Amino acid sequence: MRILVVGGGAREHALAWKCAQSDLVERVLVAPGNGGTGGLARNVSLAVDDVAGLARLVREEGVDLTVLGPEAAVAAGVGDAIRDLGGAVFGPGRDAGRIETSKAFAKHLMRRAGIPSAEFAVFTQAEPARNWARERQGRVAVKADGLAQGKGVSVCDSVEESDQAIDEMLLRGAFGEAARTIVVEERLQGPELSVFGLSDGRRVVALAPARDYKRALDGDQGPNTGGMGAYSPPLGVDQELVQEAVRTVLEPAVTELAALGMEYRGVLYAGLMLTSAGMRCIEFNARFGDPETQAILPRLESDLVPLLQAAAAGDLEQVPPPRWSRDAAVVVVVVSGGYPGPHQTGLPVRGLAEAPAGVLFFHGATRFDRRLGLVSSGGRVVSVVGRGSDVSEARRRALLGAARVALPGAYHRTDIAQEALQN
Repeated sequence: MRILVVGGGAREHALAWKCAQSDLVERVLVAPGNGGTGGLARNVSLAVDDVAGLARLVREEGVDLTVLGPEAAVAAGVGDAIRDLGGAVFGPGRDAGRIETSKAFAKHLMRRAGIPSAEFAVFTQAEPARNWARERQGRVAVKADGLAQGKGVSVCDSVEESDQAIDEMLLRGAFGEAARTIVVEERLQGPELSVFGLSDGRRVVALAPARDYKRALDGDQGPNTGGMGAYSPPLGVDQELVQEAVRTVLEPAVTELAALGMEYRGVLYAGLMLTSAGMRCIEFNARFGDPETQAILPRLESDLVPLLQAAAAGDLEQVPPPRWSRDAAVVVVVVSGGYPGPHQTGLPVRGLAEAPAGVLFFHGATRFDRRLGLVSSGGRVVSVVGRGSDVSEARRRALLGAARVALPGAYHRTDIAQEALQN
């Protein structure tokens, strides 16, 4: 069979890498791909939101299964267009994808479905939003309703901070149209957890859990980013906790979407917080997480492709559950200097030709330049994955691999998964 992976980041590199290992797969195409995916698949120069172009590619290349990577492809309706052609798609349609593309939609869905979450309110005007936050001493999270590339969230500790975050979004236009509407919710405390479930529209099959790190600097300092690292399995998380997430968060969400006429076929990602009062859902994403995917897929011992096929076909019941390695995986993301703010691109990237033992390099923002060779093309340049018999070994290898990446001005966090070593 032929598989098309839509996207151009490290998540899509990991997906293409895993799909290419399947005995069922003849060829993998990646659109647009990056400097790493070209080594194991055919890159096609199409944007992730080029609905007509991607649909034409599926038809002309005889693609058997399309796997949607980034949220932009979901929001553009790529899945809807390919399904209209009769093609199989792993990834939700635009309507069901609102569970990620609209924070307000997601929060209202959580309330209707009885999914445990933070108290919240939705605003389009700054003054009532400021008043709601002040009633909670400013200890709130302020979120842009729409897509903001993982950066449209401000976690506030004071009234001064909440006022500033609200004004930035509603009065000064930070994040543009994505923040014309905002969600303000009570701030929760506790470790975070990412749980992924494959859905065929009715059933949910859990994948291995992971924990990611969104702040730019060690010690969870600095601005929020699209993700600086992740590890799996996370400290203190067992199968019972994962099944609780499936039962109380993922399955109710899929059921509620179905009741609204939105069959969800793809992966549903729940961002959770484990508070003293119990599990709470922070957000949903309508796609695989990045960088969590780079930590999870190297631990998957069984074939990914039959699971993707079955979810796309609406029949996960006929496929054996995924089989996982006992080994650990730790991801350290090497990013451009200045990220998540303004940063230079087109800089040479060296050190990726040969990975150390137990290390994988998944390219995120790279491309080939005729003169310079491999160069950076964005902020999160390389996901370095260390694998080992435990988190300590995997972490050591990931940091060793990250030190091998030569990119002028680049940096990475050195404390990813450190929590797992302190117990």
